[in-house]
Amino acid sequence: MKRLRRWSHLIWICTLCVTAACTRSASEQRSEVAEQVESRAPAIPVATPTPVPSPSPAYSGAYAGTPTPNPMPAGRSDGTGVESYVVQPGETLSLIAAVFGCTVEEITAANGLPDADSIRAGQTLVIPIAATRTGPYLKLIPDSELVYGPAYIHFNLEGFVVEQGGYLAGYAEEVEGRLLSGAEIVQLVSQRFSVGPRVLLTLLELRSGWVTEPQPAAETLVYPLGHIQEYYEGLFQQLSWAAVRLNEGYYGWKRGDHATVRLTDGTRAAIAPGLNPGTAGVQNCLAELSATWDEWLALIGSDGFLVTYEHLFGNPFAYTVDPLVPPDLVQPELRLPWEAGRTWYFTGGPHGGWGNGSGRAALDFVPGGELLGCTPSPEWITAAAPGLVVRSENGEVWVDLDGDGFEQSGWVLLYMHVYAEDRVEPGTYLQRGQRIGHPSCEGGFADATHLHFARRYNGEWIPAGSGPVPMVLSGWTAHEDVMPYEGTLTRGDEVRVACECWDDALNGLVSDNGP
Repeated sequence: MKRLRRWSHLIWICTLCVTAACTRSASEQRSEVAEQVESRAPAIPVATPTPVPSPSPAYSGAYAGTPTPNPMPAGRSDGTGVESYVVQPGETLSLIAAVFGCTVEEITAANGLPDADSIRAGQTLVIPIAATRTGPYLKLIPDSELVYGPAYIHFNLEGFVVEQGGYLAGYAEEVEGRLLSGAEIVQLVSQRFSVGPRVLLTLLELRSGWVTEPQPAAETLVYPLGHIQEYYEGLFQQLSWAAVRLNEGYYGWKRGDHATVRLTDGTRAAIAPGLNPGTAGVQNCLAELSATWDEWLALIGSDGFLVTYEHLFGNPFAYTVDPLVPPDLVQPELRLPWEAGRTWYFTGGPHGGWGNGSGRAALDFVPGGELLGCTPSPEWITAAAPGLVVRSENGEVWVDLDGDGFEQSGWVLLYMHVYAEDRVEPGTYLQRGQRIGHPSCEGGFADATHLHFARRYNGEWIPAGSGPVPMVLSGWTAHEDVMPYEGTLTRGDEVRVACECWDDALNGLVSDNGP
């Protein structure tokens, strides 16, 4: 068995890459350090923004009635429960306890440890989580507002920002070597993380007034959302951080393993039973911008986020698309996304589609050979299914399977880390098995050449290894494990295990993907 050099899998320290790191270091105060991106440049105000193409203004609609409660997902706790955490080198039990807001004694008892010194790097601990209070039962948005889905197909983002005439309309920032306007930054974050731009704009207005105020308070110019931490300077990093928090709450609530939120003072509050995932996502994001219980209540109450949204866009439930993901959803036929007869290796089980919280939607594969590091491979990534290339840039190739040209609707596939040379052009209609490009490290913090592959439906990240629609590639069905990146692929009696290695019997897969 040949062992691969350890990589970060896009390190998903949080933002702009494509996956989530397997663990989060307590010594980093669970900030995931940098919301990953190559942009560290300060904000650069300019006179006019660069236009962002959008079809036509959104229909504001009208809504009458009261949002109905959502059933509790299976396995949902009442605000008490556990989290898994892998001990990092140099960490102590007291540090871990402080970060998670529990006591050393609680962790010791939950894990059957003889004493507080009986931990080692790499050890998985059970962390007891308890909330002393429960947040209000107030639905803030429908799920279809949090997700970058059909409700946003006709939203004219750039036109809306210009019309408001606030600081955002004249803002620009260098992101990954390109100077982007404020509207373009909102659009980029929405597309990559698949979070709704109206939600991002509401958060921005709530926290700093950037959307409508031409001259917001000076203290908001570097940290417009108020998440004050090194590396998160500027609009791009702030919105990327928020997108991760929104997705963590949304998909965690759907999975049944995110029943609480954590305020910045370390205390925890339970999310009220019956709330929908979209509201849970907003509550989770605002919790990490709240120093106290009272501050959080003010932000998530009727005079906080909700009134700000209504001031900008009207009633959020006027945009409802329901169901966002039909209960009878079926995955179209997908084949292993490389050339027929070639052997690649399954190196990453289900993990974040784009960021730590995004639904464990992705799998990772590496081509065979002796390549190490980030040398682009001569092997070809090929189309798992026919579809229209709607975006091809920065290592990303997004393929719309229904061919309507909108990534917000229907099935969309993400092929990530595709090398610029020979990469398929946007607007190309691909047949199954047609070449897309070569695997590389392009597009995020990856330190080993590989393909990151994920699915979305109506903008929602679809879990690769759990739920009613697991990812199936050439008959191989994905299954997740306890930790991200762990998992298996099964086909009949055959089993392949995610491993950072080249081992034909353990994780090798021979493709049948031809034209």
